[in-house]
Amino acid sequence: MKQMVAVVMSAILLTGCSVFGVRSGTEQASYTVIAHVDDKTEVRRYPPQLVAETSVTASDESSGRNQAFRVLFDYISGDNRAKTSVAMTAPVETAAAPETIAMTVPVETTSQAGETWSMRFFLPAEYTWETVPEPTNPAVRIAELPERTIAVRRFSGSRRSENVARHASDLSHALEGSRWHAVGEPFTLFYDPPWTLPFLRRNEVAVPVTCEAASDCEPARQ
Repeated sequence: MKQMVAVVMSAILLTGCSVFGVRSGTEQASYTVIAHVDDKTEVRRYPPQLVAETSVTASDESSGRNQAFRVLFDYISGDNRAKTSVAMTAPVETAAAPETIAMTVPVETTSQAGETWSMRFFLPAEYTWETVPEPTNPAVRIAELPERTIAVRRFSGSRRSENVARHASDLSHALEGSRWHAVGEPFTLFYDPPWTLPFLRRNEVAVPVTCEAASDCEPARQ
């Protein structure tokens, strides 16, 4: 119990968030909005991003998230060869479908075969392959995500799997009939710590997409 309290308090300090979930001075993964599908759904392009990732085996998604978070939190708290702290970022990214995963926020988690859960922290933009601290725990991997285009739908409230699934279904329906087509499994982006009041949370469901014509994939001129 004492260890969990220490983790929570350290996370508050690292993220610059209050118990009410107000994000202050927290770096977020950069992206460019290139299209709007409807008033709740947008398409973003993310540049290549450096991440720390891990996978754990757990009986359910909640346990998997907690275990994976602790592993990565230890890494950014100094469990690395440089023994240096790495600032957390936003958001946290989770997915309940098989996917190979390689905090900035986000953190991303993925379910594999229903028992293995993966999570990634997006590292601050200041780091490169040459400067990022090397993990001492072999369960932590450093990887670079390639540029990717994703469709995103924002929601607040519960992060329970049934609520996430409902919004993922809404995202799928929003893409139907549009020029954007899903080319991967959906995942979720969590921008706030779990103790944030539900109505203040920024949550997002997302899915990798492509478009019918290359010219349609470019940002619209303002």
